[in-house]
Amino acid sequence: QVQLVESGGGSVQSGGSLRLSCSASVSPDSRDCMAWFRHGPGKELEGIAVKYSGVSKGDYVESVKGRFTVTQDNAANITYLQMNNLKPDDTAMYYCAAAEVFVGCATIGAMTAARYAYWGRGTQVTVSS
Repeated sequence: QVQLVESGGGSVQSGGSLRLSCSASVSPDSRDCMAWFRHGPGKELEGIAVKYSGVSKGDYVESVKGRFTVTQDNAANITYLQMNNLKPDDTAMYYCAAAEVFVGCATIGAMTAARYAYWGRGTQVTVSS
């Protein structure tokens, strides 16, 4: 059974840090493209970070660039999202998603939710001012 499980969310003050984890019980091919999305209160689902297994660095939406970093531990099948200098606007439910490789999956510009076949249930991040 394909499963993605997020963890690491919580409540922090503005300027704080959190590290989210996404444990994936999917085949290696099915997680070649990993992504993090978030859904904030009153906002639409937003793709914020992508990571292709064949590239060392992730790509990010402008609002989190320089603050968030996505990394992978392929041996442990875990994808991380390190979030630093958190802001109240970062408050959201955070989801990880996985997909088989598709053209452009290493770049944030090609990121759409429909591309990702596997999703976790989310972990809540709340940032207070």
